[in-house]
Amino acid sequence: MGVRAEAFRWRLVAAGSSSQRIISGLAAGAFGLVVVALGGWWFTVGLGVIVHLALLEFFRMAKFTGIRPATKTTLVACQLLLISTQWGVVGGLPSDLAAAVLPLSGAAICGWLLLQPITGSIADIAASIFGLFYLGFLPSHWLRLRNLSAIDLAPGLGQLPGWCAGWLTSGMAITLVACLMIVASDIGSYELGRRFGRLPLSSISPGKTVEGAVGGLFCAMTIGAVAGELLAWPLGFLLGVLLGVLVALFALVGDLIESMMKRDAGLKDSGDALPGHGGILDRIDSYLFTPAVVYYAVTLILPVMS
Repeated sequence: MGVRAEAFRWRLVAAGSSSQRIISGLAAGAFGLVVVALGGWWFTVGLGVIVHLALLEFFRMAKFTGIRPATKTTLVACQLLLISTQWGVVGGLPSDLAAAVLPLSGAAICGWLLLQPITGSIADIAASIFGLFYLGFLPSHWLRLRNLSAIDLAPGLGQLPGWCAGWLTSGMAITLVACLMIVASDIGSYELGRRFGRLPLSSISPGKTVEGAVGGLFCAMTIGAVAGELLAWPLGFLLGVLLGVLVALFALVGDLIESMMKRDAGLKDSGDALPGHGGILDRIDSYLFTPAVVYYAVTLILPVMS
């Protein structure tokens, strides 16, 4: 009787955990969809909140390894970087001034560490500057991507009705496609890895398998192929497939980088902000390296091929 009661209790706990995971996942997805749809400064503020929370988790992990990063200075620098990026892409700030924020922020972080009573180390400087790059510079490309407006980046939008073409810009469409490819890659790698995974992918994350990575790659390529046809990109679905490959690969890089940092810090999750998922950084790790890849792919390759 006691064994049955214990088994029943564990089933209730598992069901509750699963429900929490679904609810928090849906809430996070809805938040992301709303801020992407709103765009502009709403998107900047939403991204800024996510970056701030994720950076706190990143520095928490760093401190577990004995590193003393420039936490407050880097938090402020990342927000300034996002604000200057948005201000620059909408034309309110000269491009040279917007570009200067990154190196000046790096110099300010190093200066802050020099003023501390305890002499800093190479690790302190490296963690702080990496935080600026990892959760400042890289996410700022979501703003660049969302603010794209050239119709030749998504010619298929020209076939939409007038009421729809008025709010669905090329930047919004490509941003949503990038997010869908990341989601498809994550779901594909998890489900196929769970069902068919046999070969371990990396010692950094023992749960990941080669079969799962291939499944994620295939799912991202499928989304890319559909997007390539709908947006009428040059070469149609082939270019979309190529973009899907890049997104899947760099989403995996982001995932493994975060796993490596957690392993070094001796932590299972980066935090506990999202019930059933762990921390903010656990949810956005696949979204950090990918926006830069997508942005430069569509702004450098598409115009050449058009």
